[in-house]
Amino acid sequence: MKKEKKQSPPGSEHRMENYPDHGEYTYKGHALFAGKTVLVTGGDSGIGKAISIAFAREGANVVLVYLSEEEQEDAKDTLQWIEQAGVKGLAIQADIKQADNCKKIVATTVEIFGQIDVLINNAAFQKEHKAFVAITEEDLKMTYETNVYALFYMTKYSLDHIPKGGSIIHTTSVNVYDPNPDLLMYASSKAAIQNLTASMSKMFLEQGKGIRVNAVAPGPVWTPLIPTTLSDIDTFGQNTPLKRPAQPSEIAPAYIFLASEAASYISGTIISATGGRITL
Repeated sequence: MKKEKKQSPPGSEHRMENYPDHGEYTYKGHALFAGKTVLVTGGDSGIGKAISIAFAREGANVVLVYLSEEEQEDAKDTLQWIEQAGVKGLAIQADIKQADNCKKIVATTVEIFGQIDVLINNAAFQKEHKAFVAITEEDLKMTYETNVYALFYMTKYSLDHIPKGGSIIHTTSVNVYDPNPDLLMYASSKAAIQNLTASMSKMFLEQGKGIRVNAVAPGPVWTPLIPTTLSDIDTFGQNTPLKRPAQPSEIAPAYIFLASEAASYISGTIISATGGRITL
């Protein structure tokens, strides 16, 4: 593995020395979502990119949301892979910390594709702190607005456009079970997402909406978020029994499964993909 240079947030996969594997050359689809529409936040790179490519190869039209111009090259590349799969893709640049932006994203998706069959709340922010007193109000606000508020907004505005049999999948983290104290705010926000997953699942099913809500809890995954936010990137992932970080391509199949008919009796569940780290 090449020596990795640290980037400034939000970072770009195109500036990474060790380019992640998103399944570009390996993922093979089986038309599981032909004619469906999938909306993915943070879909330009990392896990979101792998998810976008996988759903496209399963026959779904994919709308990916990304934050900034710095990520535009990554988003364009992801869009090309989506379209190469023979489906329609749409990349939307928007700050999903703002409720109005989330409302516009949903409205645009519905206007073009008619409905949202699968919503994947994947976008996230983290920042490392070696001391509790070093956490600023800005850090707290940024973490929770990106990881929790945006999830709430996207779900709220998408809900009426997701048909029965549709699916919502959140991205949580191994940090819910085994929190890294240097990522205190991130870990606590992911714990909130885990509780929201269970609560939303119960609420939506009891209300007869017929929408399943689940989550995936990745362990260490090699994405642009890592060299932009962590100081120990040279040993990243070595704390797992597999002794390495996952590639995004190794995480995406969990989302495919949870959204598929194969998981029709699964809701309120977290699938852990942690390289062997225990999440009991």
